[in-house]
Amino acid sequence: MPKIIIALFCLCLFVNCSSETNSETITEENMYFPPTSGTNWETKSIKALGWKQEAVQPLLDYLELKHSKSFMILVNGKIVMENYFNGHTATSNWYWASAGKTLTATLTGIAEQEGLININNKVSDYIGTAWTSETLDKENLITCKHLLSMTSGIEDLANGDDVSPAKLTYKADAGTRWAYHNVYVKLQDVIAQASGQTWSNYFNSKLRNKIGMNGIWQALDNNIVYFSTTRSMARFGLLMLNKGKWDNTIILNEDFFNAATTTSQDINLSYGYLWWLNGKSSYHLPQSQLQFSGSIIPNGPNDMFMALGKNDQKIYVIPSKKMVVIRMGDAADNVNLALSDFDDVLWQKINALYQ
Repeated sequence: MPKIIIALFCLCLFVNCSSETNSETITEENMYFPPTSGTNWETKSIKALGWKQEAVQPLLDYLELKHSKSFMILVNGKIVMENYFNGHTATSNWYWASAGKTLTATLTGIAEQEGLININNKVSDYIGTAWTSETLDKENLITCKHLLSMTSGIEDLANGDDVSPAKLTYKADAGTRWAYHNVYVKLQDVIAQASGQTWSNYFNSKLRNKIGMNGIWQALDNNIVYFSTTRSMARFGLLMLNKGKWDNTIILNEDFFNAATTTSQDINLSYGYLWWLNGKSSYHLPQSQLQFSGSIIPNGPNDMFMALGKNDQKIYVIPSKKMVVIRMGDAADNVNLALSDFDDVLWQKINALYQ
């Protein structure tokens, strides 16, 4: 019996992380959703959460030093912190960069639940053959799921991010190699063809307008990139925190949500369907075939899943804390990769709020 009591005591310590604060962040308080129009959004104070006010300024100083434009923390859907820097405001739009890949993943799930597509079908079923320069038999190996999981087998370095057929060349059979590549954008063509709508119109009607986001897709380099306010990025994070439901409305079904936010293949354990996953035993980085041991962000919560974009655009979703964290801005360290040590140091600062 004493051993059982000790085990239960240790479990309580783990869940509460030795602070009143984490107990507050994982309460069964109902999730709050802001109205889909207007600017009203309920807040919750640092004091009400039992967090440490003295840790706020060091976090803000670091964010400003690292070229941030905006930063938000939601807990149970309510705004705990909302800060703007370097001339950015609540009404300023900024690009999501590759963090917007998760929007494409979400719309793919919506299209599947509407019966328009099946992610296990080959891409050529929807956009025709010769969308790559591969032989027909190799091209037909590539399914929509391979695009979602970055396992298309398309050459990822020699041809850059150009997604014209001439530049989409064979590197390996689909499903045998993980490589971060812009070819995922072909899912937008798949959805447009299957829905009979433009990508933007389908996106707006099925996601943006339903959760009160603003924003627009714009061509940038070889990609189409989403621009929005910080609050709109936070709205999407809140939707995903609630497993694809906005209040009581199912936007994305939970089965697809679960698949999207868990390991999608056995090569890069830290990658779902265009979402990055923290807390796994190993990970790969963009433009690399090396495998690294441990979690992507050691200081970040193990259950966190993330939308990460060039120049440190971030959506962190932490189910265990019912928390969403948003960062928009320029590159923290003049590094263009989606992942840098900025994430880990930032999480040191965030952890100081409640540990």
